[in-house]
Amino acid sequence: MTQPSVADQIDALLPQTQCTKCGYTGCHPYAEAIAVGEADINQCPPGGAAGIAKLAELLGIEPKPLNPDYGTEQPRKVAVIIEQDCIGCTKCLPPCPVDAILGANKHMHTVIEAECTGCELCIAPCPVNCIVMQEPLHPFNWDRQAADHARRRHQAKQLRLAKQEQEKAERLRRQKEMLAKLKTKNRD
Repeated sequence: MTQPSVADQIDALLPQTQCTKCGYTGCHPYAEAIAVGEADINQCPPGGAAGIAKLAELLGIEPKPLNPDYGTEQPRKVAVIIEQDCIGCTKCLPPCPVDAILGANKHMHTVIEAECTGCELCIAPCPVNCIVMQEPLHPFNWDRQAADHARRRHQAKQLRLAKQEQEKAERLRRQKEMLAKLKTKNRD
């Protein structure tokens, strides 16, 4: 069995909210940046002081305070859609890194509280401001098990999106081939 890379070991300590507050597109890209010295260990507000301490211990360096340029440490909150205000535009669905929002075009949407990482990425795209962050109705500790679950959901979404892109590219390729055949046939 191979030893996990430094980036993977760092990623295993991050909260997996995929919030991008660190300045990277997700937890693993941030972990990779830390591993190669491009990012500091104190850029993750959801991980907070405890996360910084774990990263410092792993890397054998001194912990430091959270860099306020990236936000402040806060208790975990979850997104809640004010359902009567939701217009069903679906603009909140793509930015959710873990598919924690259910809804369809022109139908009311809702957040699956247990799946929400609290990343806040769904708030900005909402044209009617019907998404708010609040304390979870069923609070629980965001522990390693929850972070691992969020990582798996994020990875599953990334795989699904990649598959959709591949299928779309294949459809476009087939359409171009058909058009080329039609043009050739029409010339003959």
